[in-house]
Amino acid sequence: MDDLIQHALAQGQLVDITTTGRRSGEPRRIEIAFHPIAGRLFISGMPSHQTRAWIHNLAADPRLTFHLKDSVQADLSGRARVITDAAERRSILEHVARTWRRTDVDVMVERSPLIEVTLDGAEAAA
Repeated sequence: MDDLIQHALAQGQLVDITTTGRRSGEPRRIEIAFHPIAGRLFISGMPSHQTRAWIHNLAADPRLTFHLKDSVQADLSGRARVITDAAERRSILEHVARTWRRTDVDVMVERSPLIEVTLDGAEAAA
C-alpha cells in the first residue's frame, strides 16, 4: 500500500463502500464517514431507530470494497465486523462524537451503526 493511501486512511473523511445485497446479491454502494481511531478503521453514521440496509448486508456477507475518493482514489477490499457490544461501542463512539461535536453519546451508542473495517493485508490499516 503506497504512502498516499496510508496517509488518506489516517484521515477521517467521506468514502463510499460497496456491499453485497443480502437478498439480491447485487452490489450496493453508499457514501459514509470513516474514522481512524487507535490504528483501526471504523465506519459510523447518525443515530436512527432502524438498522440500515448496509448493516444487514454486512452482517450477511462481511466483504466490502472501501472506496477512497478525496485526496487519493483507490478501491480497497476488506471485511467488516458489526460492533454490537455496548462497552466497545461506547469506547469508539465517544471518539466519533467528539469529532462530530455531538454530546449525545448515549443515543449514539444505542442507535448509531458501527462497524470496524479490516482491509485486506494486515499492513493496510496500520
